[in-house]
Amino acid sequence: MKNRKLQIGVMGSAADLKYSKDIEQIALEVGRLIAKSGNITIYGAEKDYDSLSTAAARGAKEENGITVGITYDKGKEIWDQENNTDVIICTGMGRGGGREFVLVNSCDAIITISGGSGTLTEIAIAYQANIPIIAITGTDGWSDKLANEFLDSRKRVLVTAAKTPQEAVDTCLEILNKK
Repeated sequence: MKNRKLQIGVMGSAADLKYSKDIEQIALEVGRLIAKSGNITIYGAEKDYDSLSTAAARGAKEENGITVGITYDKGKEIWDQENNTDVIICTGMGRGGGREFVLVNSCDAIITISGGSGTLTEIAIAYQANIPIIAITGTDGWSDKLANEFLDSRKRVLVTAAKTPQEAVDTCLEILNKK
């Protein structure tokens, strides 16, 4: 992995979960830090509304980072009015119906922020695939509920807790550089 840029996914709540501006700022900062580290931000590109994932892409672009948006259904029209996406991958699959497999399996690690049912699905996919998972605590949702936990008795991947965006990105890079 050291010969290529790492592909770090940022997963989190969609706007319909009504997260706060403070939580959105955490996502922006995660994207900025991934870009500053010289790596790629992978995110779930939405077609109809904002999310913490898309906020991370905005943050990455603020630092001239590379972003890859993986969207459901067909067509490259995504909720991205500021052109924050360098590459759009259309899965042709529905939201909750397969897009998450492509999204997570395109990542070397994922960082979660808050999160509803979609984020829970993404965490489970990462767990099954032995992809490192870092959950930012204090953001509510599944990130808080699963931090420092294994999803089952197999103990494949610990959902590693981080308190800040900097700790999340540093922990992610540390885990990936040991591989």
